[in-house]
Amino acid sequence: MRLLLLADPSEDKVRSYLPRSKCFVASCGGVVVGACVVQPLGAAAYELMSIAIQPAHQKSGYGAALLQWVIDFFRKSGASQIEVGTGTFGYQLAFYQRQGFRVTAIDHDFFVKNYPEPIFEDGIQLFDMLRLTLRYTGSVA
Repeated sequence: MRLLLLADPSEDKVRSYLPRSKCFVASCGGVVVGACVVQPLGAAAYELMSIAIQPAHQKSGYGAALLQWVIDFFRKSGASQIEVGTGTFGYQLAFYQRQGFRVTAIDHDFFVKNYPEPIFEDGIQLFDMLRLTLRYTGSVA
C-alpha cells in the first residue's frame, strides 16, 4: 500500500479499485521496486489506475520497463486500448506520452472534486485530470 500511495494519495481510493484489478510488480534482486494496477473497463478496454516506483529506484528505467511490459501484456491479451488519468503537467504526462499515450479528454476539477485535501505537484495545485489513451492497432505478432 505504501508504494501505491506514492501515485495516489487516497488510501480509500486505492482500496476501492484493487479488488477488481490486476496488479503487476517490478523487482530487483528479489525486492519489489515498483507496482502497477490495471482494471478492466469493458469491451477489451483497460485503465491504468496506478503505477509507482520506490523513490530510491526512480529515474532508473523501472517505471518505463514496467509500463512497457503491462502494455505488451494487454496487447497480447487482445485488448483494444489502455487509458490513464494524470495531472495536466509534470513528468507523468511526458512519461505516458513517451509510451504512446495521447490526450483524449479533460476531466475538469477532478482533483478538487475527488480528493478531500488539495494535491500539489512541483508547488502547483492540481485541478484538472487529463485522460490519455493508448489504442492498439494491428494484430499480435
